[in-house]
Amino acid sequence: MTQFSILDFISVVEGGTVSQALYEAAKLARLSEDLRLHRYWIAEHHGMPGIASSAVATCLAHIGHATSKIRIGAGGIMLPNHSPLLIAEQFGTLDALFPGRIDLGLGRAPGADSRIGQMLRKDLHAAAERFPNDVIELQALFAGDARMPLQACPGAGAAPEIWLLGSSLFGAQLAAHLGLPYAFASHFAPAALDEALAVYRENFRPSDALDKPHVMVAANCFAADTREEAELIASSMDQSFVALRTGTPGRLPPPVPGYRDSLPPHVLAGLQGMRKVSAIGTRDDVRETIAALIARTGADEVVLAGSTFNPVARHRSLEIAMDALNGL
Repeated sequence: MTQFSILDFISVVEGGTVSQALYEAAKLARLSEDLRLHRYWIAEHHGMPGIASSAVATCLAHIGHATSKIRIGAGGIMLPNHSPLLIAEQFGTLDALFPGRIDLGLGRAPGADSRIGQMLRKDLHAAAERFPNDVIELQALFAGDARMPLQACPGAGAAPEIWLLGSSLFGAQLAAHLGLPYAFASHFAPAALDEALAVYRENFRPSDALDKPHVMVAANCFAADTREEAELIASSMDQSFVALRTGTPGRLPPPVPGYRDSLPPHVLAGLQGMRKVSAIGTRDDVRETIAALIARTGADEVVLAGSTFNPVARHRSLEIAMDALNGL
């Protein structure tokens, strides 16, 4: 049976604060646990006023203390931004605080525009080239490999579940080579979804972590009692995507009726292409769309994304969605 999880951007809404966003994140995580979702993930972003999850490990400690059973983790950490040692220490600490509940998804992108390299004092191009070696080094640090010049304390002996993330063939190939589970970012970059999953499965090598391929796909999900209401609550995230693509990211705006109809054709086409893997509508609409996605991809897990301006709408959307998806 397919497992379902949630990806939370910890959105800061227009007129809201980071404190409010983090408060709402804890409420959403508790609801996700109550609804028996498998994982609650957040992702590393930088320089985006509408996303409060840049300090991933700190946010996860907050979420961990607000919950008791659901797996929590990074979907993901952009490893080129960091030293493997520091990530081993951070997630080793989380694993000690919340044993058996921590996931560590690793990505190669910077999580921001080109200015992030300057701010981090790093050559991110060179760091991205080192990404495969850094993943292996991070695994060695968690394993307490005696060949490492320094042990991670905490970190050595910790056992977070490591995933590789991607939106292209590179991540699929590396995940297959290392025998790790693979999550595809189809909620915003769906173009290579089918090809990447085929590459991953065809080239998978069993490892100590995993004996057969394990795939997660991401989908935007906005569920409501009517299609019109679902389209309305989805319009906040639509606006956010358009703003990001036009170089004007901001806080999550309130919904706008008929927003897509107001867009120029070329902007609408870009939005529709980016949001192709989306389930927007009633209970039946969501079930039909996600069932078709699972049939198409053979996904072992689906992670649901979809920020709303009103947190109550996100809660209601998740409740409707999980009722619809029960048994898929």
